[in-house]
Amino acid sequence: MSDATPAPLSPSVSAAGAPGPAPTWADPARHAAFDAWLAGVAGPQSLQPASLRVASADASFRRYLRIDTQDGGSRIIMDAPPAHENCAPFVHVAGLMQAAGLNVPQVLAWDEPHGFMLLTDLGAQTMMAAIDPDRPEANRPLYEQAVDALLRWQQASRPGVLPPYDEAVLRRELALFPDWYLAQHRGVAVDGALRDTLNQTFDLIVARNLAAPSVYVHRDFMPRNLMLPTTPGGALGVLDFQDALYGPATYDIASLMRDAFLTWDEEFVLDITVRYWERARKLGLMDFEDWHSDFGSFWRAVEWMGLQRHLKVAGIFARLTLRDGKPKYLADAPRFIAYIRHTAGRYRELAPLLKAIDQIEGTEAVSGWAYGRV
Repeated sequence: MSDATPAPLSPSVSAAGAPGPAPTWADPARHAAFDAWLAGVAGPQSLQPASLRVASADASFRRYLRIDTQDGGSRIIMDAPPAHENCAPFVHVAGLMQAAGLNVPQVLAWDEPHGFMLLTDLGAQTMMAAIDPDRPEANRPLYEQAVDALLRWQQASRPGVLPPYDEAVLRRELALFPDWYLAQHRGVAVDGALRDTLNQTFDLIVARNLAAPSVYVHRDFMPRNLMLPTTPGGALGVLDFQDALYGPATYDIASLMRDAFLTWDEEFVLDITVRYWERARKLGLMDFEDWHSDFGSFWRAVEWMGLQRHLKVAGIFARLTLRDGKPKYLADAPRFIAYIRHTAGRYRELAPLLKAIDQIEGTEAVSGWAYGRV
């Protein structure tokens, strides 16, 4: 999940061809601009305006509508107010992913000044909807397909094409935890010893993650943003990619396996991560220090990257609740605190962070470290 917290294009409200709620508009001027745009593209794109319905809306100002075509198909319309959302990165990254062989929405029409975009429809069922959380092994084929897409994306990486996932971005994201989760949600004064602990911990996290080799990073690569193929043998669709950056190769696999909305036992997490690592090293993506020969070294790097993400997302979920009035996100915050404690309990350098979290959360500290090497 990126700092911008974009809405996933997962049509959970209305499936293709199914009835759904008609969109409502808070701004009459924007409604009028949309109607004028839709009237202009409906004929050339063979659309049926009367079929327009809400597809999904979530964390950002962006929302998605579904509309039928004259030949029985459907399309997706992105409604992204330019004052809040910039569609140019979406178009840019979509082109990169398409060139890399990923299954992503194609841009069919774009009213850039107003933020309306017509896209191909990748279907109605997310990978998340197809997962059986009680039977990890039954989900392995889905995760292997996700790894397929991730490796294609990483193989296409080139420097200078996407903005860097650099120190400034890492630190800005980490600041969300003290600013929103601790200060705003928990009501904790982030000063004195706690501020010192966080500063020292964040320095370690940033240094560890900046040391990793860089690839294209989706930044929210997880089952809610992956769509099941609409044809037999097809590839998973990839969505919510507009905040992609060029940064740590560990990020997306950490995002996939330490999910914002789903928790797996470590055995399954390790299983899929090892499978990813084995394939990635054959492709030359693990040619860094001892990653190619030592999975443990790579795994430790994944954990440090995951820690950065988990601190960030805990802050984002608090912000979504307290600033944006979306309380359902904060309900998943305990999952991220558990991830943070799990990782902090494995490394001696993170003992002060673990102690601080336990004092704030009223939890019991983990004893011992599984991977205590510096």
